[in-house]
Amino acid sequence: MGSAIEINSRSHCVFLLYVHLVFVTKYRKTIFTNQHLDYMNSIFCHVCNTFDVKLVEFNGESDHVHLLVSYPPKIAISKLVAHFKGISSRQLRQSFQDIQQHYWKGRLWSPSYFASSCGGA
Repeated sequence: MGSAIEINSRSHCVFLLYVHLVFVTKYRKTIFTNQHLDYMNSIFCHVCNTFDVKLVEFNGESDHVHLLVSYPPKIAISKLVAHFKGISSRQLRQSFQDIQQHYWKGRLWSPSYFASSCGGA
């Protein structure tokens, strides 16, 4: 988050909402390279633009990714997660032949996820 706090506003609310999300690969398989992670960053940025949310930070390792997202109160986190995971899985499968062998029954991600609220009050 940088040193300046960005308080957002809409017509009927003022908000400062952040969520830290973690997605792990199915069975924690080590799949991702730096090239995959860079591509995923662009995918997640695109999803954020679609939902009018902001990807503040992105990081990942070979078996999981971390996202810090600023979002408005009208967005359900579960819906955002479903789109992040679904679109990234589909785009990675279409763009990288090497990653397809790691999909377990067509699934890249574990069905679960971690979500934590962030920020100060």
